[in-house]
Amino acid sequence: MNTVHQGRSEQWVLMQARRLGFGRNPLRRGFDRIEAALFWCALLLALLLVPAAAALGTSVSAASERAAVHQRSQLRQVEAHALEDGGPIFPATPGQAGVRVRVGWQDETGWPQEGRTIVANGTKAGSAVTIWLDRNGAIAKPPRQSTDSSALGGLVGIITVMLGWLLLAALSRLARVPLDRRRALAWEREWAEVSPRWKSNQN
Repeated sequence: MNTVHQGRSEQWVLMQARRLGFGRNPLRRGFDRIEAALFWCALLLALLLVPAAAALGTSVSAASERAAVHQRSQLRQVEAHALEDGGPIFPATPGQAGVRVRVGWQDETGWPQEGRTIVANGTKAGSAVTIWLDRNGAIAKPPRQSTDSSALGGLVGIITVMLGWLLLAALSRLARVPLDRRRALAWEREWAEVSPRWKSNQN
């Protein structure tokens, strides 16, 4: 039983190998070999696209992190206190991650300052919040974190791979159109040559 199963497995492997262009087959035409070569080229490019996309994602992540480091060097982190409530924990608008409220803090000279910034939903008046100040002492947008840069690089890599594979699939499909036409014409010519002899044998 194992010998029969092994024989069938080997036969299936040989059939698939012939379909992919390996081995000698007298029925295989020139455009069949071209189609097999196109398949292997597309597969090789698809495999090479993975490390290329990974390298691109790493470069984007590194560039984003350098920009974030430079941005953080231009800002100053200060502890402030919310001067009003930040609304309910579960906002009425879906996807609303925060709300803008008034906050107060002391500058380097100890003078009280006020401004508006975005805090988490559910923040109560008097709660401590972290704000970032620019060189002029105004509230600035928080700089990106290292995890954000890594996520951006990963997203760029994934999108690059997906778009590259879709492009390769589309190009492979377009390349097969003229090959299919030539194959159909070849079958039509061969049938025109064989059909009279086949019909005469039937009579």
